[in-house]
Amino acid sequence: MSSASETVPGFDSARPPAPQLIDSCVHCGFCLSTCPSYRVIAQETDSPRGRIYLMNAINQGEAALEPTTSQHFDTCLGCLACVSACPSGVQYDRLIAATRPQVERNVPRPLGDRLLRTLIFRLFPYPERLGLLLPFFWLYQNSGLETAVKKTGLFNKVFPRLGAMAEILPRVPPQAPKALPERIPPQGERRYRVGMILGCVQRLFFDDVNSATARVLTANGCEVFIPPQQGCCAALPAHQGQTEQAQALARQMIDSFEPLDLDYVIINAAGCGHTLKEYGEILADDPLYREKAEAFAAKVRDIHEFLGEAGLTAPLAPIMEEPVTVVYQDACHLLHGQKISLQPRQLLRQIPGVALKEPLDAALCCGSAGIYNLLQPEVAAELGQQKVKNLLQTGAAIIASPNPGCSLQIQKYLQAQGQDVILKHPIQLLDLALRGEKLETKPPARAS
Repeated sequence: MSSASETVPGFDSARPPAPQLIDSCVHCGFCLSTCPSYRVIAQETDSPRGRIYLMNAINQGEAALEPTTSQHFDTCLGCLACVSACPSGVQYDRLIAATRPQVERNVPRPLGDRLLRTLIFRLFPYPERLGLLLPFFWLYQNSGLETAVKKTGLFNKVFPRLGAMAEILPRVPPQAPKALPERIPPQGERRYRVGMILGCVQRLFFDDVNSATARVLTANGCEVFIPPQQGCCAALPAHQGQTEQAQALARQMIDSFEPLDLDYVIINAAGCGHTLKEYGEILADDPLYREKAEAFAAKVRDIHEFLGEAGLTAPLAPIMEEPVTVVYQDACHLLHGQKISLQPRQLLRQIPGVALKEPLDAALCCGSAGIYNLLQPEVAAELGQQKVKNLLQTGAAIIASPNPGCSLQIQKYLQAQGQDVILKHPIQLLDLALRGEKLETKPPARAS
């Protein structure tokens, strides 16, 4: 007579969710109020506690790993707010990271879902491929086609996920981004020898953030190295359970920086930084790269984290003629994943004339979560609207956002609400202050 675990399809033997981690959950429910998917969907199975119940049931052969159960893992944003809130120290981040590859390997997806995911994973982590499409994106935005498509509502009616993708597409400049030099000397005496990671979306659509980052680093005594062969950090496939692709990209990243003998490797995107620091886990089963991955991860610093440790040596000037209010938006993988919250605020407060405001529910995810706003657009929309409402209620003239995905999501819902608020990366504001340049803006209309 076969056991239930033999007759019910469950997790395979390749690193399933660990029973000891599952058992650490005492089901207290402290995670529920912090979980964005639970707030929107209001179902126990779409909460961290409910998902842990499902993991345990699948492990025990009491439930099957199939579309009806895996859909609840798909609704998780991976924001890790539950990890910060849990009084028992449950490592939900490790549990969901182990579950997602199981879903990808063992649960068949509908054709439309497979096609969209294939498009995303074959395109987004490869900036050279994505760069080839920039002229077509520019033509779409400037030929009148974008306006016509939005008026018809075609995408949202027929292909809602493609519609969500089109809506967050940033404005494409007429000229391709200029490549940064492979080596940028420090201004004055060298304090540190650092590498800089460019990112995928960041280098194509937010190259001004990368330029600002390089200027801030060199102004504070850093010799900056930018190996041109670097690729994607692997955040996108890693967060979606695409294990082999994530491992290949991580190896490429390590190889591109290894010969440079750096003090630190600097990243200015929150989601990327969290993944880079997890290379030891991503490549834990690779005997050739395990130690390299751990050594690389130990050198990774978020730009705010690094400047908080190293300190600013260059003087700062006001960024506006009059005092200005700024609201800082916590990116989930910076706040919950890397436990970085004070450093960006401390840097912003050092800029003369800046008054920092705090939004309500600051730890709530904006709904971007990598590609979550493309795969789960309805839940993401409600979260994006709430996030923008909370930011606008501060009355701040500038929103400082440390992650490109968050910035795209926030900009989308600012435009939807007709709000004219400046949105910048904190390092862009610091760069202006270092160069003594002024930012022209006007106070936004306050939300009612």
